[in-house]
This record gives sequence, structure tokens and C-alpha cells, in this order.
Amino acid sequence: MPRPLWTGAISFGLVTIPIKVVSATEDRAIHFHQVHLEDMGRVRTRKICTIDGEVVPQEEIGKGYEITKGQTVPVTDEELDQMPLPTAKAIEIVAFVDADSIDPIRISDSYYLAIDGQVAAKPYALLRKALERSDRVAVAKFAWHNRERLGLLRVQSGAIMLHAMRWPDEIRSPESLTPTPVELEEDEIEQAVQLADTMTVDDLSEFRDEYRDALEDLIAAKAEGKELPEPAEAGAEESGTVVDLMAALNASVKAAKEGRGEDSDEHATVHEMRPRKKTTAKKPAPTKKITSKKTSTRKTAAGKKASTGRKATAKKRSAS
Repeated sequence: MPRPLWTGAISFGLVTIPIKVVSATEDRAIHFHQVHLEDMGRVRTRKICTIDGEVVPQEEIGKGYEITKGQTVPVTDEELDQMPLPTAKAIEIVAFVDADSIDPIRISDSYYLAIDGQVAAKPYALLRKALERSDRVAVAKFAWHNRERLGLLRVQSGAIMLHAMRWPDEIRSPESLTPTPVELEEDEIEQAVQLADTMTVDDLSEFRDEYRDALEDLIAAKAEGKELPEPAEAGAEESGTVVDLMAALNASVKAAKEGRGEDSDEHATVHEMRPRKKTTAKKPAPTKKITSKKTSTRKTAAGKKASTGRKATAKKRSAS
């Protein structure tokens, strides 16, 4: 188990549950040192006093709050620990709410809560069962890193998790960032929904940090004196470029299907779905009447020709 970050107790009414807080996540990013490029020596940050200009050792560094310019009040860790705050060493549950009522923007870091001693096993299991059966999450207050925080308790794979939450006044309003109203065609919305359906997955475990993979390859190549990897091809179009939205959606749906191994021929491409205009069908002329009329016309013409031919023959005979 990772080293506990904090020890205390969960206060659930009159029930106290001794717990240890363990980080639920880990940092897998690659970190760099600041170095002197001429000789690769490490460049370190020196902590210097602004008054005497001397380097201050860590044991002489403390906390202070500036009240006014030139007036700073020192505050010790012991004074912070002895503040009359009920949440100083306890995660105090103050309410239960539906999970859907919590805006994800308020969720911060996540931690696992492990029992601190076998005596905590039964009340821990009791709280876990209550959370599972009520289908709710617990809102709690706790003091950590020199401030009181708001937290969220929920059950994950049999363990109780603590999600640090931001206070309501810490959330910035997005009103100034929302774009001006625009008109959207219904078929454009349908295309976007179909793209979302095509890209829907049930498991996120297959995704990897490709930037970190590429960075590891770069570092390995430099360490071994090998040729650096080829740069990636240009990605999306530059910001601000005007694109054909429908064409972009069609191409995106096709690419998403190809990525999932689905059929990506022309029949799979999404086309515009504009509603067809209703037109009143014209009644076709009766075929039989047209046919009989044409037939009678042909018969009349033939009869006239025959009659004319017979008259001409009779005239020739009489003349001879």
C-alpha cells in the first residue's frame, strides 16, 4: 500500500471510523531537470532572504501572512494543528445527496480511505453498505493543507473514496466564454449525434498517453546516440480556417468507422438528411383511352389513304 498522506477519522453521526488517506492516482508524467547546457550541471533554486540576501536553510523557513506592506504575522504548524476546528483531524459527514446533483467541475483530487486498525472494519463496512443501499454520496468537510475543504464520499470497488471538492465561490462563471448564438440545421445536429454514436465506447482502458510514449522514444534515442524519430504528420487544420461542416462531419464518421474496423465504403458515408418537400402527384392520363385514340387515328388515316388510292385508280381506268 502507498504511504498514507493523512490519518484521522470519518465522523458519521456518533460513529467514528479511524482511517488512513491514500492517493488514488499516481503521476506518470516525465519530469525534466533544469540543467546548465554547457556542462549539464543541475540548476537549483536557492531560497534567499530578501532582507539580508543570505541563503536560508530549510529548518529556518516557516509560514507567514502579510497583513499590510511590511507587516507579516508568523504562523506555526503547531498553531494550525491546535485550531478549534472539528474537522482538523476528522472527515465530518454533513449531508447525503444524489450523485447526479454534483457538478463534475467541482471534483478535484481523489483518494482511497483505508481502515486504520481492525477496530475500524465494522463501522467502515457499515458506512459503505449505507452508501451502496441508499444510492447516494456523502458530502463531508475536512481540514487539510492549512484549509478546510469540502469532500465527496462514494464507494468504488468495495472501497470508500474521498473526492476533494471546490467550494462554490471557487468556480468561475463561463458566461463570458460562451459564443454568440448561431443557427444550426437539424441535419447538422443529426450528423453530430451520429458521429458521437459511432465514437461511443464502453471501456477507456485501451487509451494510452501517446505523448509520453513518444517522449520516452526520444529520450532513449538521444541516450543511445541513435537517429531521432520522424516528426508526426500535420494534424488538424489551423484554427480559424473555415470548413464545410457537413463534409467534416461525413469525413469524421467515415474515419471513426474505419478506426473501429467497420465497413467504410461509400454506402457507410452519412449524407445530408434534409426533409423532402411534399409534392401533389399528378393523375396519369388513362392509358387505354390514349391507346384507342391513337389506334383510331391510325385507322382513319389508313382508310383515307386507301380511299384516295382507289379513286385515283378509277380515274386512270376511265381515262384509258
